[in-house]
Amino acid sequence: MNALPASLVVMGGSAGSLDALSVILPSLPDDFPLPVLIVVHLPPARESLLAEVLQRKCGLRVREAEDKDELCPGVVLVAPPDYHLLVEADARVSFCSDEPQLYSRPSIDVLFESAAEAFGPGVIGLLLSGANSDGARGLQAIVQRGGTALVQAPVDAHCPTMPRAALERCEQARAVPLSEIAQQLQELAHGR
Repeated sequence: MNALPASLVVMGGSAGSLDALSVILPSLPDDFPLPVLIVVHLPPARESLLAEVLQRKCGLRVREAEDKDELCPGVVLVAPPDYHLLVEADARVSFCSDEPQLYSRPSIDVLFESAAEAFGPGVIGLLLSGANSDGARGLQAIVQRGGTALVQAPVDAHCPTMPRAALERCEQARAVPLSEIAQQLQELAHGR
């Protein structure tokens, strides 16, 4: 376990990840001390209701990210459709419309890699259910910068391809049962 408290949680997923997020986020306390950033693969040409759906399920403040938003404790920012979400060193987020990564924009790898570069050992990365390998490279970047890598246990994932790819690429990643992820995040947030 980390000896120091973390500074940021980044999460990503695709197929089946809404179910996982609907378990994890409501299980976090309203006073969760870290900002949370989420990328879910979304269709590019439609408005997303993801933040609204998640907000109805939990006590944390959840909203779609806006370019240059500040990272705030206990606030969950969800990437909008068709933009990569990046973390800046000044504790803000930014958008870019670079090419899709593994057919996806927003890309989990882009979020995770930018978070690792900006916050190094303070990053907790969590990869959820999904149908491709997006996020595996990003989790590896988080670990290489001293951060913590968690993966939804493949047996719990609606689509285990993404968690399995991450476990294969990043051997330091810990597979955690869905029912235990929120508790793990709370412990890591407090340096336990």
